[in-house]
Amino acid sequence: MADPYLDTVRAMGPDVYERMLQALATGQWPDGRVLSDEQREHTMRAVIAWGDLHLPPEQRVGYIDKGHKASDSSDDTQAMTWLDGECK
Repeated sequence: MADPYLDTVRAMGPDVYERMLQALATGQWPDGRVLSDEQREHTMRAVIAWGDLHLPPEQRVGYIDKGHKASDSSDDTQAMTWLDGECK
C-alpha cells in the first residue's frame, strides 16, 4: 500500500529540502512569512523523512558521530592544584 506522505517527501527535490532547512533555521519562509507552530512541526517531519530517504547518515539533521574516540595523544588535561580552598 502506498503512503501518500512518503511519496510526497520522496518526490521533493534538494532545493525544496534546503528551503525547508532554511525556514526551520530562521523561522520564516523564503518570502518572509513566519512559520506557524503547525508548519514548523510538519516541516521538521518532512526534513527528517527526506534526509532518511536521500542522505547518508552523517549528513542527516541531528546526526551524532558516535564512532570516533579522541586519541590519548590529543588529550590536553592538566592536573588541578588546590590552594587556600580554591581550585587554580
